[in-house]
Amino acid sequence: MISKQELTKISLVSSAMILMLVNIVGAAPFAYVPNSMDNTTTIFDTATNTVVTTVPVGHGPFGSAVSCTNAYVTNADDYTVTVIDTKTNVPIAIVPVGALPLGIAVTPDGKQVYVANDLDNTTSVIDTCTNTVTATVPVGGYPFGVAVTPDGTKTYVTNVHDGTVSVIDTATNKVTTTVPVGSTPRGVVVSPDGTNVYVANSGTYNSTTQITSSNADGTISVINAANNMVSATVPLYCEPVGITISPDGKQVYFTDDFYWGVGVMDTATNTVTAAVYLVNMPYGISVAPDGSEVYVAMPNNDYGATAIVDVINAANNREEGAVYVGRYPYSLGQFIQPAGCCPECPYKKPHKPCEITLITDPSTQSVDLLKFPVGDDYMSFPLGKLGKH
Repeated sequence: MISKQELTKISLVSSAMILMLVNIVGAAPFAYVPNSMDNTTTIFDTATNTVVTTVPVGHGPFGSAVSCTNAYVTNADDYTVTVIDTKTNVPIAIVPVGALPLGIAVTPDGKQVYVANDLDNTTSVIDTCTNTVTATVPVGGYPFGVAVTPDGTKTYVTNVHDGTVSVIDTATNKVTTTVPVGSTPRGVVVSPDGTNVYVANSGTYNSTTQITSSNADGTISVINAANNMVSATVPLYCEPVGITISPDGKQVYFTDDFYWGVGVMDTATNTVTAAVYLVNMPYGISVAPDGSEVYVAMPNNDYGATAIVDVINAANNREEGAVYVGRYPYSLGQFIQPAGCCPECPYKKPHKPCEITLITDPSTQSVDLLKFPVGDDYMSFPLGKLGKH
């Protein structure tokens, strides 16, 4: 039998392990918001909604995508991507890409980044290990938004000029199909289960057509990811641009540049169930990993003023605060870290339930080590053989 001394030691170590896991899980993700007119990126803690720091990036930063280890910011005017180390919040690399990079997304494993080059009609693929472009994929006209499936096998790129979405096979980095959607598709997001892709089609607006109440005809296209065909088109009568989805996949949130608001769409019925009207033009939008809050980047029309990221309570769809950032934070893309990230933690994935396994020596019934789950792996804590008493 295991002695009282052994049980006491096991209890103490187990408690320490549990506390460590709680601290890891409780670490809040950070938001990385590019400020287009300041040439900076504001970083804030979503647990307290307070700014941690603001770092310099390239000229005209526009889109943002974040993994556990790095944040990637497109610099539209420089034709580059700035890489920020999320542990130190210091820029560590500048990667040349195509002309006018806008939308950006990182694969779930953090190994590749896809960048929509609007003027090149291409998508650059960055190897995150070397921070170099390893492929340039021709897509449609004026590519804008980018999203990657949860399994990392496909990347979806919206083509503003063509009214289409290019589907890239991430294994070969070639376009496998092109999906016709609505007019002027911009933002794109994939459901957490990977079954559907939601595309924000801004409507008939272009450089020569001003939207009015009579022609604000934006829609959301729902693409079945299994066959890459549009399964539904949701009329909105507004101008959707940014788009995101709740962690449970039940609500799609989109920004409306025409009425200055955020719409909420029920994915079960593909109907708009709520709208939150704002005091300024919204653009990029992202949801906290726990689904509790929705963050909306609101570029300010006053060139001399500081803009904000609006904070909406997802439970009641009401504004509950704001974070002051730099000027013109377009922030296209999912600009908040995924779940399970923390600066001090080498395990970068959501944690499994806290189960601790005691590995014993069958011959002596003594405890050799503790084994407990972290991410998709396990950590072992050796105790040594304590022996019987």
